[in-house]
Amino acid sequence: MDGVELLIATGVLALGTFAFRFAGPVLRSRVKLTPKAERLMALAAVVLLAALVAVSALTEGHGFAGIARPAGVLVAGVLAWRKAPFALVVVAAAATAALLRLAGVP
Repeated sequence: MDGVELLIATGVLALGTFAFRFAGPVLRSRVKLTPKAERLMALAAVVLLAALVAVSALTEGHGFAGIARPAGVLVAGVLAWRKAPFALVVVAAAATAALLRLAGVP
């Protein structure tokens, strides 16, 4: 792929992304969902976020990431649930993973 094709592909993807993001607010007043559908949409967002966290926490490349990373994510989740400051959540998660790796835990 040469430079011109790359620029065209980037422009098309940028326009498509903008169109999708713009369509939400524009169509919100025109499309009416049932209360059940709205609840399902909200639940779907939570499920997708949980799936993203699980994949990021448990895998590296095509295999299992080891115990240290999920342990760090677990510490972060508990601290976030307990409403700890964000900086503390990040530092505690990183420190947990780092200390486990330093101890030889993969």
